[in-house]
Amino acid sequence: MRGRPLALLLAVGLAATACSGGTPAAAPTTTRPPKPAGALPSPISVQVCSHEAQREMAAALGETARVTTPTWLDHHYACTYGYPTAAPSGSFEVSVQELSSWPETYAYYDGLAARLGKARDLEALGQAAFQTTDGSVVVRKDWKVLLVDNTGLPPQFGVPATSATAVAVTVADVILGCWAGD
Repeated sequence: MRGRPLALLLAVGLAATACSGGTPAAAPTTTRPPKPAGALPSPISVQVCSHEAQREMAAALGETARVTTPTWLDHHYACTYGYPTAAPSGSFEVSVQELSSWPETYAYYDGLAARLGKARDLEALGQAAFQTTDGSVVVRKDWKVLLVDNTGLPPQFGVPATSATAVAVTVADVILGCWAGD
């Protein structure tokens, strides 16, 4: 995160603490297993596209998004944060794949690393995280895998302008700051 402006770090800290009822992403999980994927998205998955998340993204990035209607298909919840009025304009997609066991979760997470290209591990995000070769971020927490696909962003984005790679990490950090439970 070298070169990341101090103002952006402060905004992320403020946004992460603004989550109501959230626990830090690094908090240990309980001894009971996570809940398996169900017919409907879990409350954690729904959070990534919620109005609360949208407000926190605006605070962290200095831009207000137009968020698409979320989709739910094959235990995959997703929406796109679009910034048509920003200068420069751009978008990123956030998605959560819900899984039903540890082996299934590890296989999905490792499959994304192989398919998307793992550039580097990221510390202190979920239970494991990495940045892809295109700058997107993948995070594993319990039986869920978060993907922040930043490929729709320009090289510099936000107020203050920050690299698209740093924006993806910021978005993942803000989301995980709000995730509580399984």
